[in-house]
Amino acid sequence: MADLAAVILADLESALGADELELPTPPEVALRIRDEAESAAVTGNSLANVISADPGLAASLLRVANSALFRGVHVIDELPMAINRMGLEYAANLATGLAMQQMFQATSELVDRKLRQTWQHATIVAAISAYLAKTYTRLRVDQAMLAGLTHTIGVLPILAWAEENDHLLRDSMTMDKVIDSLHGSMGTMILQHWEFPDPIALVPSHYLDFSRHTEAPDYISIVSVAVHEVARINSTPTTVPTDEVAGYAHMGIDPTDDAFIEAINIQAQYALSQ
Repeated sequence: MADLAAVILADLESALGADELELPTPPEVALRIRDEAESAAVTGNSLANVISADPGLAASLLRVANSALFRGVHVIDELPMAINRMGLEYAANLATGLAMQQMFQATSELVDRKLRQTWQHATIVAAISAYLAKTYTRLRVDQAMLAGLTHTIGVLPILAWAEENDHLLRDSMTMDKVIDSLHGSMGTMILQHWEFPDPIALVPSHYLDFSRHTEAPDYISIVSVAVHEVARINSTPTTVPTDEVAGYAHMGIDPTDDAFIEAINIQAQYALSQ
């Protein structure tokens, strides 16, 4: 298995170096949302008109607008009102991130299952990241959520390649090894190709550096903590003890505090219920 993984890694790295590996492009609706959000004439109504072209996306934004994250007094059932409650930038970034789900589709059962697992993990990390940004930092909540949703975007070209190479599809352990080795660098490459700002684009290639120290919390440290918390929730063994995850200290968090653990569990449960 190790030899096969090495061959696959070499093949992918060679394709990357020769610019022969096709990078995914954002869904059309995500591009339209970005264009509208960057327009000088953008309003809640104009952004709602673009998002409404995708009913599933519109429904997702309504659910978020009515969630505990915004704690509105009244239930909102109209998209322009939801966008006004969240703010234009937040709504646009959230919609862009949620539109990425359309990319997580495959033709083979094994790849489809892996894509679904990756997307579910990303949505949980995104929910926790948003909570961490809002509660423990002055960073933008929408950017934290977007960073969480896209931190494993580098899995996409790897699985697309896997669909064309049956020898990898037969071995999920080898596939996981290749994903673990390459998805970070590929994720940053994709986000930079999409012209995402560096504070988000650099998250995929750095979020697993749990000992990374910064003077102030950033989106990398937020996603690092969120990923570590998901591992705790799933009882997944990690190579880094909690007290060695620098992101907790960056945000002044006591990871053993019962209130913190309960709040994180609530965010994860909410993400799974959507």
